[in-house]
Amino acid sequence: MMSLATLLGGTLLNFLNYLGETALLAYETFLAICAGRIRTKLVVRQICEIGFGSQLVVLVTGAFTGAVFTAQTFFQFSSLNMESAVGPVVSVSMCRELGPVLVGLMVAGRVGAAMSAELGTMKVTQQIDALRALAVHPVDYLVVPRSLAMLISVPLLIAECIFIGIAAGYYMAVNVLGVSGVYYMANMYRFTHGSDIFMAMSKGLVFGVIIVFISCREGLNAKDGAVGVGQATTEAVVISSLSILIANFFLTMGLNMIFPAGQ
Repeated sequence: MMSLATLLGGTLLNFLNYLGETALLAYETFLAICAGRIRTKLVVRQICEIGFGSQLVVLVTGAFTGAVFTAQTFFQFSSLNMESAVGPVVSVSMCRELGPVLVGLMVAGRVGAAMSAELGTMKVTQQIDALRALAVHPVDYLVVPRSLAMLISVPLLIAECIFIGIAAGYYMAVNVLGVSGVYYMANMYRFTHGSDIFMAMSKGLVFGVIIVFISCREGLNAKDGAVGVGQATTEAVVISSLSILIANFFLTMGLNMIFPAGQ
């Protein structure tokens, strides 16, 4: 019994310690942004790496997700003679759930891993200590640009994923499955509202915050050479992905209370 209590207590303390370190990093980043310690060139460079570099992943993910979701929805609704309802189901689902979550997971896997590996390599090779020796705060130089770039890039990537997913779904429904394009578009416009897009952008901001601070925290705390960098990279992707799925549940429940679907 004591060993179980010790294990649970140790796990809880480790979790609280991890949460505190991540929150402290976010607080320091927020203070740096409010103080105007922003390096514009670094922010633009990170936007290019995060946003532009993720274009192919987002396009492929959004297109095939929209197409296959449209096909599955059509197969189920055709038995009820509700083919014209495929459009709004795909549109609302892409906005409220599929677009934000899929982009968050893809960015966590691609950008989060690279971010953690880069900062981890800098940590184990003492480049971060060199920044401090030159009177450059690591948070200002490394974390702030990545945070701002992530907050700008992720909502835009989600918007792109939603658009390409809806477009691919329309093509699949109209040109492959034979759904009436007029009814498809009319019902999609009727049941898709601004609140659906607001939910997508809100989730994008939260997911961007989760990815950047977990990845930066793992990279800045890497140790034990190349093995530690690999472990930090793996933990960044796994923890970010799980955090996105957990946060998405609570965001969905909370935002649906404020913005019910179909209203």
